Amino acid sequence: MHIALENIHKAFGPVRANDGISLTLEPGGIHGLLGENGAGKTTLMKILSGYQAKDVGEIRVDGRPVNFASPAEAIAAGIGMLHQDPLDFPPITALENFLLGFDNRLIPKRREARQQLLSLAQRFDFPLDPEAPVERMTVGERQQLEILRLLALGAEVLILDEPTTGISAPQKVQLFATLRRLAREEGKSIVFVSHKLEEVEALCDEVTVLRLGQVTGHEKMPVPLETLVRLMFGQSLALPDKTVVPLGETLLEARGLTIPGYRLTVSSGDLEVRAGEVIGFAGMEGSGQSLYLRALAGLLRPKTGSIRLAGEELVGRSYREFMARGISLLPADRIAEGLVRGLSLAEHFPLRRSTPFFIDWEANAAYTREQIAFFNIKGTPEMPVEALSGGNQQRLLLALQPPDLRVLILEHPTRGLDMESTRWVWEQLLKRRDSGAAILFTSADLDEILTYSDRVVVFFNGEMLPPLPTPEVTVESLGYLIGGKRPTPSEAHET
Repeated sequence: MHIALENIHKAFGPVRANDGISLTLEPGGIHGLLGENGAGKTTLMKILSGYQAKDVGEIRVDGRPVNFASPAEAIAAGIGMLHQDPLDFPPITALENFLLGFDNRLIPKRREARQQLLSLAQRFDFPLDPEAPVERMTVGERQQLEILRLLALGAEVLILDEPTTGISAPQKVQLFATLRRLAREEGKSIVFVSHKLEEVEALCDEVTVLRLGQVTGHEKMPVPLETLVRLMFGQSLALPDKTVVPLGETLLEARGLTIPGYRLTVSSGDLEVRAGEVIGFAGMEGSGQSLYLRALAGLLRPKTGSIRLAGEELVGRSYREFMARGISLLPADRIAEGLVRGLSLAEHFPLRRSTPFFIDWEANAAYTREQIAFFNIKGTPEMPVEALSGGNQQRLLLALQPPDLRVLILEHPTRGLDMESTRWVWEQLLKRRDSGAAILFTSADLDEILTYSDRVVVFFNGEMLPPLPTPEVTVESLGYLIGGKRPTPSEAHET
Protein backbone atom coordinates (compact mmCIF):
# COMPACT_ATOMS: atom_id res chain seq x y z
CA MET A 1 0.00 0.00 0.00
CA HIS A 2 1.41 3.35 -1.08
CA ILE A 3 0.58 6.39 1.08
CA ALA A 4 1.16 10.04 0.14
CA LEU A 5 0.51 12.99 2.42
CA GLU A 6 0.67 16.27 0.56
CA ASN A 7 0.87 19.78 2.07
CA ILE A 8 -0.80 18.83 5.36
CA HIS A 9 -1.72 21.76 7.61
CA LYS A 10 -3.21 21.57 11.10
CA ALA A 11 -3.50 24.43 13.59
CA PHE A 12 -4.72 24.58 17.16
CA GLY A 13 -5.49 28.25 17.67
CA PRO A 14 -2.25 30.16 16.99
CA VAL A 15 -0.13 26.98 17.15
CA ARG A 16 0.69 25.43 13.77
CA ALA A 17 1.20 21.79 14.64
CA ASN A 18 1.60 20.79 10.97
CA ASP A 19 2.70 23.50 8.56
CA GLY A 20 2.77 22.17 5.00
CA ILE A 21 4.09 18.63 5.59
CA SER A 22 4.49 16.20 2.70
CA LEU A 23 5.48 12.58 3.23
CA THR A 24 5.33 9.27 1.33
CA LEU A 25 5.24 5.75 2.73
CA GLU A 26 6.20 2.70 0.69
CA PRO A 27 5.23 -0.93 1.43
CA GLY A 28 7.85 -3.21 2.89
CA GLY A 29 9.79 -0.56 4.79
CA ILE A 30 10.15 0.97 8.24
CA HIS A 31 9.90 4.74 8.07
CA GLY A 32 11.14 6.70 11.07
CA LEU A 33 9.37 9.93 11.99
CA LEU A 34 11.81 11.80 14.19
CA GLY A 35 11.49 15.09 16.04
CA GLU A 36 11.59 16.77 19.42
CA ASN A 37 8.52 17.38 21.58
CA GLY A 38 5.98 19.54 19.81
CA ALA A 39 7.48 18.93 16.36
CA GLY A 40 4.10 17.73 15.00
CA LYS A 41 4.80 14.00 14.68
CA THR A 42 1.78 12.68 16.60
CA THR A 43 -0.60 15.23 15.08
CA LEU A 44 0.43 14.19 11.56
CA MET A 45 -0.09 10.50 12.31
CA LYS A 46 -3.43 11.14 14.01
CA ILE A 47 -4.55 12.84 10.82
CA LEU A 48 -3.40 9.88 8.72
CA SER A 49 -5.17 7.39 11.05
CA GLY A 50 -8.47 9.29 11.25
CA TYR A 51 -8.23 10.58 14.83
CA GLN A 52 -8.02 14.22 13.77
CA ALA A 53 -9.14 16.17 10.73
CA LYS A 54 -6.61 18.11 8.68
CA ASP A 55 -7.21 21.79 7.90
CA VAL A 56 -5.57 21.75 4.47
CA GLY A 57 -3.89 19.14 2.32
CA GLU A 58 -4.52 15.77 0.74
CA ILE A 59 -4.01 12.11 1.65
CA ARG A 60 -3.72 9.54 -1.14
CA VAL A 61 -3.90 5.77 -0.72
CA ASP A 62 -2.61 3.92 -3.79
CA GLY A 63 -3.23 7.11 -5.77
CA ARG A 64 -6.81 7.62 -4.58
CA PRO A 65 -7.61 10.70 -2.48
CA VAL A 66 -9.16 9.80 0.89
CA ASN A 67 -10.57 11.80 3.77
CA PHE A 68 -10.96 9.73 6.93
CA ALA A 69 -13.63 10.96 9.33
CA SER A 70 -12.80 8.40 12.04
CA PRO A 71 -10.26 5.73 13.03
CA ALA A 72 -12.81 3.12 11.91
CA GLU A 73 -12.69 4.49 8.36
CA ALA A 74 -8.89 4.50 8.42
CA ILE A 75 -8.59 0.91 9.64
CA ALA A 76 -11.16 -0.17 7.04
CA ALA A 77 -8.74 1.28 4.48
CA GLY A 78 -5.84 -0.62 6.10
CA ILE A 79 -4.28 2.09 8.29
CA GLY A 80 -3.99 1.51 12.04
CA MET A 81 -2.24 3.42 14.82
CA LEU A 82 -0.77 2.17 18.08
CA HIS A 83 -0.76 5.09 20.52
CA GLN A 84 1.81 5.73 23.22
CA ASP A 85 -0.89 4.89 25.77
CA PRO A 86 -2.65 1.75 24.45
CA LEU A 87 -6.34 2.35 23.72
CA ASP A 88 -7.84 -0.46 25.76
CA PHE A 89 -10.24 -1.09 28.63
CA PRO A 90 -8.29 -2.37 31.66
CA PRO A 91 -11.26 -3.84 33.62
CA ILE A 92 -11.99 -6.49 30.97
CA THR A 93 -9.94 -9.34 29.56
CA ALA A 94 -7.46 -9.42 26.70
CA LEU A 95 -9.90 -11.39 24.56
CA GLU A 96 -12.75 -8.96 25.23
CA ASN A 97 -10.49 -6.06 24.29
CA PHE A 98 -9.50 -7.92 21.13
CA LEU A 99 -13.17 -8.31 20.17
CA LEU A 100 -13.93 -4.61 20.68
CA GLY A 101 -12.10 -3.69 17.51
CA PHE A 102 -14.45 -5.51 15.17
CA ASP A 103 -17.48 -4.10 13.41
CA ASN A 104 -20.70 -5.48 14.93
CA ARG A 105 -21.59 -7.14 11.64
CA LEU A 106 -18.21 -8.82 11.30
CA ILE A 107 -17.43 -9.68 14.92
CA PRO A 108 -16.29 -13.32 15.23
CA LYS A 109 -17.73 -15.69 17.79
CA ARG A 110 -15.85 -15.78 21.08
CA ARG A 111 -14.36 -19.22 20.43
CA GLU A 112 -13.20 -18.21 16.95
CA ALA A 113 -11.79 -14.93 18.24
CA ARG A 114 -9.91 -16.72 21.00
CA GLN A 115 -8.34 -19.06 18.48
CA GLN A 116 -7.45 -16.15 16.20
CA LEU A 117 -5.82 -14.26 19.06
CA LEU A 118 -3.82 -17.30 20.17
CA SER A 119 -2.73 -18.03 16.60
CA LEU A 120 -1.51 -14.46 16.07
CA ALA A 121 0.23 -14.39 19.44
CA GLN A 122 2.03 -17.65 18.66
CA ARG A 123 3.01 -16.41 15.21
CA PHE A 124 4.82 -13.40 16.71
CA ASP A 125 5.92 -15.11 19.91
CA PHE A 126 3.78 -12.87 22.14
CA PRO A 127 3.07 -14.64 25.47
CA LEU A 128 -0.53 -13.42 25.88
CA ASP A 129 -3.27 -15.07 27.91
CA PRO A 130 -6.70 -14.33 26.33
CA GLU A 131 -8.42 -14.54 29.71
CA ALA A 132 -6.01 -12.25 31.57
CA PRO A 133 -7.52 -8.95 32.78
CA VAL A 134 -5.82 -6.12 30.91
CA GLU A 135 -5.34 -4.20 34.17
CA ARG A 136 -2.90 -6.91 35.27
CA MET A 137 -0.90 -6.84 32.03
CA THR A 138 2.29 -4.84 31.56
CA VAL A 139 2.42 -1.90 29.17
CA GLY A 140 4.40 -4.08 26.77
CA GLU A 141 1.79 -6.85 26.84
CA ARG A 142 -1.02 -4.36 26.28
CA GLN A 143 0.95 -2.98 23.35
CA GLN A 144 1.35 -6.49 21.91
CA LEU A 145 -2.40 -7.02 22.23
CA GLU A 146 -3.11 -3.79 20.37
CA ILE A 147 -0.74 -4.76 17.54
CA LEU A 148 -2.50 -8.10 17.13
CA ARG A 149 -5.91 -6.43 17.10
CA LEU A 150 -4.81 -4.02 14.36
CA LEU A 151 -3.39 -6.91 12.31
CA ALA A 152 -6.60 -8.90 12.76
CA LEU A 153 -8.54 -5.90 11.46
CA GLY A 154 -6.43 -5.91 8.31
CA ALA A 155 -3.87 -3.15 8.91
CA GLU A 156 -1.39 -2.82 6.04
CA VAL A 157 0.06 0.42 7.40
CA LEU A 158 0.99 0.24 11.08
CA ILE A 159 1.82 3.47 12.92
CA LEU A 160 3.57 3.20 16.30
CA ASP A 161 3.82 6.37 18.41
CA GLU A 162 6.78 6.25 20.84
CA PRO A 163 6.24 2.48 21.28
CA THR A 164 9.28 1.77 23.47
CA THR A 165 8.17 4.08 26.29
CA GLY A 166 7.46 2.01 29.38
CA ILE A 167 8.29 -1.44 28.00
CA SER A 168 11.04 -3.76 29.17
CA ALA A 169 14.27 -4.41 27.27
CA PRO A 170 13.21 -7.96 26.20
CA GLN A 171 9.84 -6.60 25.03
CA LYS A 172 11.66 -3.95 23.00
CA VAL A 173 13.81 -6.62 21.32
CA GLN A 174 10.67 -8.62 20.56
CA LEU A 175 8.89 -5.55 19.22
CA PHE A 176 11.73 -4.67 16.85
CA ALA A 177 11.87 -8.26 15.59
CA THR A 178 8.12 -8.18 14.97
CA LEU A 179 8.30 -4.89 13.07
CA ARG A 180 11.15 -6.13 10.88
CA ARG A 181 9.18 -9.28 10.08
CA LEU A 182 6.01 -7.37 9.25
CA ALA A 183 7.92 -5.09 6.88
CA ARG A 184 10.42 -7.47 5.30
CA GLU A 185 8.37 -10.68 5.06
CA GLU A 186 4.79 -9.43 4.90
CA GLY A 187 5.21 -6.16 3.02
CA LYS A 188 3.59 -3.93 5.64
CA SER A 189 4.38 -0.23 5.85
CA ILE A 190 5.64 0.62 9.33
CA VAL A 191 5.83 4.17 10.68
CA PHE A 192 8.02 4.38 13.77
CA VAL A 193 7.43 7.67 15.59
CA SER A 194 10.22 8.41 18.03
CA HIS A 195 12.64 10.92 19.50
CA LYS A 196 15.25 8.28 20.36
CA LEU A 197 18.18 8.47 17.97
CA GLU A 198 19.64 5.04 18.68
CA GLU A 199 16.30 3.30 18.06
CA VAL A 200 15.75 5.04 14.74
CA GLU A 201 19.35 4.25 13.81
CA ALA A 202 18.91 0.56 14.68
CA LEU A 203 15.48 -0.05 13.14
CA CYS A 204 14.54 2.30 10.32
CA ASP A 205 15.19 2.14 6.57
CA GLU A 206 14.58 5.85 6.11
CA VAL A 207 13.71 8.77 8.32
CA THR A 208 11.82 12.04 8.01
CA VAL A 209 12.68 14.73 10.56
CA LEU A 210 10.14 17.32 11.75
CA ARG A 211 10.84 20.54 13.59
CA LEU A 212 8.22 23.10 14.60
CA GLY A 213 5.61 21.53 12.35
CA GLN A 214 7.73 21.39 9.21
CA VAL A 215 9.93 18.83 7.47
CA THR A 216 13.58 19.70 7.97
CA GLY A 217 14.98 16.71 6.14
CA HIS A 218 14.52 13.23 4.72
CA GLU A 219 17.34 10.70 4.81
CA LYS A 220 17.90 7.12 3.76
CA MET A 221 19.49 5.11 6.54
CA PRO A 222 22.20 4.72 7.60
CA VAL A 223 23.16 8.36 7.97
CA PRO A 224 25.67 10.04 10.30
CA LEU A 225 24.04 10.61 13.65
CA GLU A 226 25.14 14.24 13.79
CA THR A 227 23.06 14.86 10.67
CA LEU A 228 19.90 13.74 12.48
CA VAL A 229 20.84 15.78 15.52
CA ARG A 230 21.15 18.96 13.44
CA LEU A 231 17.91 18.30 11.56
CA MET A 232 16.06 17.54 14.79
CA PHE A 233 17.31 20.36 16.99
CA GLY A 234 18.61 22.97 14.56
CA GLN A 235 21.82 24.92 14.89
CA SER A 236 22.81 26.64 18.09
CA LEU A 237 22.17 30.36 18.03
CA ALA A 238 24.75 32.83 19.23
CA LEU A 239 24.14 33.25 22.94
CA PRO A 240 23.96 36.66 24.56
CA ASP A 241 26.55 37.63 27.10
CA LYS A 242 25.61 36.24 30.49
CA THR A 243 25.55 38.34 33.58
CA VAL A 244 27.87 36.76 36.12
CA VAL A 245 26.09 36.44 39.45
CA PRO A 246 28.12 35.27 42.45
CA LEU A 247 26.55 32.09 43.82
CA GLY A 248 25.67 31.82 47.46
CA GLU A 249 25.79 28.87 49.84
CA THR A 250 24.17 25.53 49.14
CA LEU A 251 20.42 26.03 49.39
CA LEU A 252 18.81 22.80 48.22
CA GLU A 253 20.24 19.28 48.44
CA ALA A 254 18.71 16.17 46.87
CA ARG A 255 20.44 12.86 47.47
CA GLY A 256 19.68 9.38 46.18
CA LEU A 257 16.08 9.99 45.16
CA THR A 258 14.00 7.13 43.80
CA ILE A 259 10.67 8.36 42.47
CA PRO A 260 8.11 5.85 41.15
CA GLY A 261 5.95 6.96 38.24
CA TYR A 262 3.30 5.44 36.00
CA ARG A 263 5.66 4.45 33.19
CA LEU A 264 9.08 4.52 34.81
CA THR A 265 10.90 4.96 38.07
CA VAL A 266 13.38 7.80 38.33
CA SER A 267 16.72 6.99 39.91
CA SER A 268 18.88 10.02 40.48
CA GLY A 269 22.28 10.85 41.83
CA ASP A 270 23.03 13.76 44.12
CA LEU A 271 22.30 17.37 43.29
CA GLU A 272 23.30 20.48 45.21
CA VAL A 273 21.74 23.80 44.24
CA ARG A 274 23.26 27.08 45.39
CA ALA A 275 21.50 30.36 46.04
CA GLY A 276 21.39 32.43 42.84
CA GLU A 277 21.91 29.43 40.58
CA VAL A 278 19.84 28.58 37.48
CA ILE A 279 19.71 24.92 36.47
CA GLY A 280 18.03 23.73 33.27
CA PHE A 281 16.60 20.20 33.04
CA ALA A 282 16.56 18.71 29.54
CA GLY A 283 15.01 15.55 28.17
CA MET A 284 12.07 14.34 26.16
CA GLU A 285 8.67 14.23 27.84
CA GLY A 286 8.38 11.15 29.99
CA SER A 287 12.11 10.85 30.61
CA GLY A 288 11.79 11.59 34.33
CA GLN A 289 12.65 15.26 34.73
CA SER A 290 9.06 16.25 35.54
CA LEU A 291 8.80 13.57 38.25
CA TYR A 292 12.09 14.75 39.72
CA LEU A 293 11.11 18.42 39.83
CA ARG A 294 7.71 17.60 41.31
CA ALA A 295 9.42 15.62 44.05
CA LEU A 296 11.65 18.62 44.79
CA ALA A 297 8.49 20.76 45.00
CA GLY A 298 6.79 18.38 47.44
CA LEU A 299 4.07 17.16 45.06
CA LEU A 300 5.49 13.63 44.88
CA ARG A 301 6.99 11.68 47.75
CA PRO A 302 10.18 9.81 46.82
CA LYS A 303 10.45 6.17 47.76
CA THR A 304 14.03 6.66 48.94
CA GLY A 305 16.40 9.56 49.37
CA SER A 306 16.64 12.95 51.00
CA ILE A 307 15.58 16.52 50.13
CA ARG A 308 17.02 19.25 52.34
CA LEU A 309 16.42 22.99 52.19
CA ALA A 310 19.07 24.95 54.07
CA GLY A 311 19.84 21.76 56.00
CA GLU A 312 16.23 20.96 56.95
CA GLU A 313 14.88 17.57 55.84
CA LEU A 314 11.64 17.91 53.85
CA VAL A 315 10.87 14.37 52.69
CA GLY A 316 7.63 13.28 54.30
CA ARG A 317 6.28 16.80 54.64
CA SER A 318 3.23 18.09 52.76
CA TYR A 319 3.22 20.24 49.66
CA ARG A 320 1.92 23.13 51.77
CA GLU A 321 4.93 22.78 54.08
CA PHE A 322 7.27 22.87 51.10
CA MET A 323 5.58 26.10 49.99
CA ALA A 324 5.74 27.57 53.48
CA ARG A 325 9.52 27.09 53.43
CA GLY A 326 9.90 28.94 50.14
CA ILE A 327 9.70 26.27 47.41
CA SER A 328 7.16 26.87 44.64
CA LEU A 329 6.24 25.11 41.38
CA LEU A 330 4.84 26.72 38.23
CA PRO A 331 3.38 23.78 36.24
CA ALA A 332 3.32 23.44 32.48
CA ASP A 333 -0.48 23.25 32.39
CA ARG A 334 -1.32 26.69 33.68
CA ILE A 335 -5.09 26.26 33.86
CA ALA A 336 -5.41 22.63 34.95
CA GLU A 337 -2.77 22.80 37.70
CA GLY A 338 -1.60 26.36 38.24
CA LEU A 339 -4.83 28.36 38.25
CA VAL A 340 -8.45 27.65 39.13
CA ARG A 341 -10.84 27.71 36.20
CA GLY A 342 -13.90 29.82 36.93
CA LEU A 343 -12.21 32.08 39.47
CA SER A 344 -11.32 35.67 38.64
CA LEU A 345 -7.88 37.21 38.86
CA ALA A 346 -8.83 38.94 42.10
CA GLU A 347 -10.06 35.69 43.64
CA HIS A 348 -6.69 34.05 43.09
CA PHE A 349 -4.59 36.36 45.23
CA PRO A 350 -6.09 35.38 48.62
CA LEU A 351 -5.30 31.74 47.80
CA ARG A 352 -1.55 32.43 47.99
CA ARG A 353 -1.41 35.35 50.43
CA SER A 354 -1.58 35.08 54.19
CA THR A 355 -5.01 36.59 54.86
CA PRO A 356 -7.51 36.46 57.71
CA PHE A 357 -10.60 34.30 57.46
CA PHE A 358 -12.65 37.28 56.30
CA ILE A 359 -11.24 38.88 53.14
CA ASP A 360 -11.34 42.62 52.57
CA TRP A 361 -12.39 42.37 48.95
CA GLU A 362 -12.06 46.10 48.31
CA ALA A 363 -8.44 46.07 49.48
CA ASN A 364 -7.85 42.83 47.56
CA ALA A 365 -9.21 44.41 44.35
CA ALA A 366 -6.83 47.33 44.80
CA TYR A 367 -3.91 44.96 45.34
CA THR A 368 -4.94 42.97 42.26
CA ARG A 369 -4.96 46.13 40.15
CA GLU A 370 -1.46 46.93 41.39
CA GLN A 371 -0.20 43.49 40.39
CA ILE A 372 -1.94 43.69 37.02
CA ALA A 373 -0.17 46.97 36.33
CA PHE A 374 3.23 45.85 37.65
CA PHE A 375 3.22 42.56 35.72
CA ASN A 376 1.57 44.13 32.65
CA ILE A 377 -1.26 41.58 32.61
CA LYS A 378 -3.81 42.26 29.88
CA GLY A 379 -6.89 41.67 31.98
CA THR A 380 -9.10 43.02 34.75
CA PRO A 381 -9.59 41.90 38.39
CA GLU A 382 -13.03 40.53 37.53
CA MET A 383 -11.94 38.54 34.47
CA PRO A 384 -11.95 34.72 34.77
CA VAL A 385 -8.45 33.32 34.38
CA GLU A 386 -9.39 31.05 31.48
CA ALA A 387 -10.13 34.19 29.42
CA LEU A 388 -6.47 35.21 29.62
CA SER A 389 -3.97 34.30 26.91
CA GLY A 390 -1.23 31.83 27.76
CA GLY A 391 1.30 34.61 28.20
CA ASN A 392 -0.97 36.53 30.55
CA GLN A 393 -1.72 33.36 32.53
CA GLN A 394 2.03 32.95 33.03
CA ARG A 395 2.33 36.58 34.13
CA LEU A 396 -0.45 36.01 36.66
CA LEU A 397 1.27 32.89 38.01
CA LEU A 398 4.46 34.91 38.52
CA ALA A 399 2.47 37.66 40.22
CA LEU A 400 1.08 35.07 42.65
CA GLN A 401 4.53 33.98 43.84
CA PRO A 402 5.48 35.19 47.35
CA PRO A 403 8.30 37.77 47.58
CA ASP A 404 10.46 35.64 49.91
CA LEU A 405 10.70 32.69 47.54
CA ARG A 406 13.87 30.60 47.90
CA VAL A 407 13.49 27.97 45.16
CA LEU A 408 11.32 28.50 42.09
CA ILE A 409 10.66 25.40 39.96
CA LEU A 410 9.13 25.80 36.52
CA GLU A 411 7.90 23.37 33.86
CA HIS A 412 8.27 24.85 30.36
CA PRO A 413 8.07 28.47 31.56
CA THR A 414 7.76 29.96 28.06
CA ARG A 415 5.89 27.21 26.20
CA GLY A 416 3.51 28.75 23.69
CA LEU A 417 4.61 32.32 24.42
CA ASP A 418 5.63 34.88 21.83
CA MET A 419 9.13 36.37 21.84
CA GLU A 420 8.16 39.45 23.79
CA SER A 421 6.41 37.45 26.53
CA THR A 422 9.31 35.02 26.66
CA ARG A 423 11.80 37.82 27.16
CA TRP A 424 9.62 39.41 29.86
CA VAL A 425 9.19 36.12 31.77
CA TRP A 426 12.94 35.62 31.91
CA GLU A 427 13.50 39.17 33.06
CA GLN A 428 11.30 38.43 36.07
CA LEU A 429 12.96 35.08 36.75
CA LEU A 430 16.43 36.58 36.63
CA LYS A 431 15.35 39.27 39.08
CA ARG A 432 14.45 36.44 41.46
CA ARG A 433 17.85 34.91 40.83
CA ASP A 434 19.60 38.21 41.51
CA SER A 435 17.87 38.37 44.89
CA GLY A 436 19.33 34.97 45.84
CA ALA A 437 16.58 32.55 44.79
CA ALA A 438 17.49 29.36 42.91
CA ILE A 439 15.71 28.72 39.61
CA LEU A 440 15.14 25.16 38.39
CA PHE A 441 13.32 24.73 35.08
CA THR A 442 12.64 22.21 32.36
CA SER A 443 12.22 23.17 28.72
CA ALA A 444 12.01 21.55 25.30
CA ASP A 445 13.79 24.61 23.86
CA LEU A 446 17.48 23.76 24.01
CA ASP A 447 18.56 27.30 23.21
CA GLU A 448 16.52 28.52 26.18
CA ILE A 449 18.29 26.04 28.44
CA LEU A 450 21.75 27.00 27.21
CA THR A 451 20.99 30.71 27.32
CA TYR A 452 19.85 30.95 30.93
CA SER A 453 21.31 27.97 32.82
CA ASP A 454 24.48 27.83 34.86
CA ARG A 455 24.33 24.04 34.69
CA VAL A 456 22.33 21.52 32.65
CA VAL A 457 20.90 18.23 33.90
CA VAL A 458 19.78 15.69 31.28
CA PHE A 459 17.28 12.91 31.92
CA PHE A 460 16.95 9.87 29.69
CA ASN A 461 14.63 6.94 30.37
CA GLY A 462 14.46 7.67 34.10
CA GLU A 463 18.18 8.19 34.56
CA MET A 464 19.59 11.54 35.68
CA LEU A 465 22.95 12.22 34.09
CA PRO A 466 25.56 14.21 36.06
CA PRO A 467 25.10 18.01 35.84
CA LEU A 468 27.14 19.72 33.14
CA PRO A 469 28.44 23.32 33.25
CA THR A 470 26.68 25.17 30.44
CA PRO A 471 29.91 26.44 28.77
CA GLU A 472 30.83 22.80 28.10
CA VAL A 473 27.56 22.06 26.25
CA THR A 474 26.32 22.79 22.71
CA VAL A 475 22.89 22.22 21.17
CA GLU A 476 24.35 19.31 19.23
CA SER A 477 25.98 17.58 22.20
CA LEU A 478 22.82 18.15 24.24
CA GLY A 479 20.81 16.59 21.45
CA TYR A 480 22.95 13.46 21.65
CA LEU A 481 22.37 13.12 25.39
CA ILE A 482 18.62 13.74 25.14
CA GLY A 483 18.38 11.05 22.47
CA GLY A 484 20.20 8.59 24.70
CA LYS A 485 23.42 8.71 22.71
CA ARG A 486 26.66 9.82 24.28
CA PRO A 487 28.89 11.10 21.46
CA THR A 488 32.32 9.64 20.96
CA PRO A 489 35.25 12.07 21.28
CA SER A 490 35.44 12.34 17.48
CA GLU A 491 31.70 13.06 17.17
CA ALA A 492 31.87 15.64 19.95
CA HIS A 493 34.79 17.32 18.19
CA GLU A 494 32.87 17.45 14.90
CA THR A 495 29.87 19.15 16.50
